[in-house]
Amino acid sequence: MAEVLEFRNPRIERGHQAYLRGLSAEDCALRHYRDRGARFEAARWRGAGAEIDLVLREGARLVFVEVKAGKTFDHAAQRVNWAQLHRIMRAAEVYAGQHGGAFVEMRIDVALVDGQGAVQILENVSMAA
Repeated sequence: MAEVLEFRNPRIERGHQAYLRGLSAEDCALRHYRDRGARFEAARWRGAGAEIDLVLREGARLVFVEVKAGKTFDHAAQRVNWAQLHRIMRAAEVYAGQHGGAFVEMRIDVALVDGQGAVQILENVSMAA
């Protein structure tokens, strides 16, 4: 039987691994929020030129979460991009208008996930942006 050679593109492999790490980090963050009583609404919601990793509800409040993973919390925090957070703010306004009403309370958090899957939440980062 002939041997089949498989050629892999290293760039595609790195992208796929990063995608899988991102999904895993989002899952860790979602479990963390659920343990705190939040209800899941959406994952990877796209609107207004941005993707929101997680959309949750804490009572009547909508919580929009950007998930950042890194070897350490510090490495993950260094990946926070303020321009991206501003785009997420606009997308959050669109989501809230479609799913929560014009005057719904909302918050934007960054969930930092370290290499061990531990989660640290930076609440209400929109106030710092």
